[in-house]
Order: sequence, then structure tokens, then C-alpha cells
Amino acid sequence: MDDDSFDDYDRDLELALFREYRDVVSQFGYVIETERRFYLANEVNVVRRDTEHDFYFEITMNDVWVWDIYRADRFVKSVRVLTFKDVNVEELSRHDLHLPEELSLDS
Repeated sequence: MDDDSFDDYDRDLELALFREYRDVVSQFGYVIETERRFYLANEVNVVRRDTEHDFYFEITMNDVWVWDIYRADRFVKSVRVLTFKDVNVEELSRHDLHLPEELSLDS
């Protein structure tokens, strides 16, 4: 596979992932971002865990969609993440669930 073919293949995967995201986002109530992944979930719980010299976050999510281009099945029943990095959790509102027409990829 030459470089151009690989770039085209990767670009097609990214476009398919974005289209899937666009199609499923309305099924979820939360967007969760960690340093490694982006998730959509219907239930999320973030707990700060203190250790002797530091702290970390334990994130549990249920009914989850994982933004991962190479994952065969992005729908997951539950996910547990432990991280020392920042965590961003946003609750989606109904107006957040629809992409503006100018961002539509369908012609």
C-alpha cells in the first residue's frame, strides 16, 4: 500500500467515524473527554481519589460510545477510567444534539 492509498484509507475511516458520531450523539446525555479518549455516555460518575502524595480521578460510565477510529465495536456497556490528568464532562442539552446545516457532510 503506497502512502497516498494509506492516507485515503485513513481519511475515509475518519469521515466514517465522524458520520457515526453525528448519527449517534442524540442518543447520549454526556460528552466525556480524557487525555486518551472521547466518549459519549448516558451515565457518568467522576470521583477524586486521594493517595498519600497525590490524587487521581476514577471515571465510571454506562451506556457508552467510544471515539476510536480503529475499534470494531464502539458501543460499550460500561467503561472505567483511572487518570491523573484532566477530565472534562459536559451534559448535552437538546440544542447541542444537532449539527448546524453548514457542517453537514451530506450533499
